[in-house]
Amino acid sequence: MPTYTSLQASDPAVYAALAGEMKRQKEGVELICSENYVSPAVLEIMGSVFNNKYSEGYPGKRYYGGQEFTDQVETLAIERAKQLFKAGHANVQPHAGAPANIATYFALLEPGDTVMGMDLSHGGHLTHGHPVTYITKIFKFVRYKMKDVESGEIDYEEMLEVAKKERPKIILAGFSAYPRELNYAKIKAVAKEVGALAVADMAHIAGLIAGGAARNPFDDDFDVILTTTHKTLRGPRGGMIMTKDPELGKKIDKMVFPGYQGGPIMQMVAAKAVAFGEALKPEFSDYAHQIVKNCKHMAQFFMDRGAKLVTNGTDNHLMLIDCVKSWNLAGKEVEQLFDRVNITLNKNMIADDPRKAMDPSGVRLGTAAITTRGMKEKEMDVLAQFMLRAIEKRNDEKALISLRGEVKEFCLQFPVPGIA
Repeated sequence: MPTYTSLQASDPAVYAALAGEMKRQKEGVELICSENYVSPAVLEIMGSVFNNKYSEGYPGKRYYGGQEFTDQVETLAIERAKQLFKAGHANVQPHAGAPANIATYFALLEPGDTVMGMDLSHGGHLTHGHPVTYITKIFKFVRYKMKDVESGEIDYEEMLEVAKKERPKIILAGFSAYPRELNYAKIKAVAKEVGALAVADMAHIAGLIAGGAARNPFDDDFDVILTTTHKTLRGPRGGMIMTKDPELGKKIDKMVFPGYQGGPIMQMVAAKAVAFGEALKPEFSDYAHQIVKNCKHMAQFFMDRGAKLVTNGTDNHLMLIDCVKSWNLAGKEVEQLFDRVNITLNKNMIADDPRKAMDPSGVRLGTAAITTRGMKEKEMDVLAQFMLRAIEKRNDEKALISLRGEVKEFCLQFPVPGIA
């Protein structure tokens, strides 16, 4: 574990916040499904002297000199990404997932073009066309939903009908709160029929795909894949865009830089290279499959005890619980209750939620981070029991304080990478 002696000496206030966050992570349960713990190696490279170097351009085609080692590390990241995801081309420079999405829109569309994506309340993402985002002022977005919320089946027939009417240039397959696997072949067939590009935003499940625990959209002839590099992929916070089409790759590269963003954050590009190297190891496949096993197991534990889950289960790393139907509590109440006992998850809307986004009916939780700490099925039972006890004892402050201590004692048995 780093000692942070320089930081402690130069800025005690920031060090105090860092020490507090390390303590929080060690003593608590992280169930936010978009979060994970990176390895000590990834943490080290993120704090390296690559931070000091401007590297505008691409390997072999930089605007500044002194790029021998930045070229080496970015090339490593590119080649490892291509190997992981069966891609012909990878751009590893996007600073985050949303910039990767927006750069792709700008590369492949003209202002006023139409994009079809999953409705936010049915599991989609803000960048897929929610009205609060600025991108909707530039492009037109239409949405598809689940046909059957009980099973999670997407209404592919309606998708085709809407696509024929609206003629989207891109059909997006991707989500931030959808517990099932999409049928990429059907989405590709719809895209082909209307002359659209099939684009997958796999930000949440990239690690599952890399580890062979979820289907790769490239296997169903998708044109472009977008992703973040953290979440289940367990790398640094950042984005990436991949394709098998060299011409699309050229358009994307030109739009990422200089079209949309400036120089890459080289310490993060280097950290992506490290994380991709880790994901290529056999043990990462074991990890990815264990994430899904853990999530399915916990979901079943909740359902066996009367909880109502959206789509009645999960195929991936996340689940959605309808808290109103399960416990007659709003999602925000459940999030705040679990915070009191060192269990972190997030409130989340459910399909066609009658409540508002900041006070929704559900919560979203996932198993990527706790799996990184070495927890398996039996620990899922323990964690679920903790949560159900918190629900039962929600009005008993003494019981919640005692439960918080139990959660802390349990968590300290499972070290957080990079924290002693």
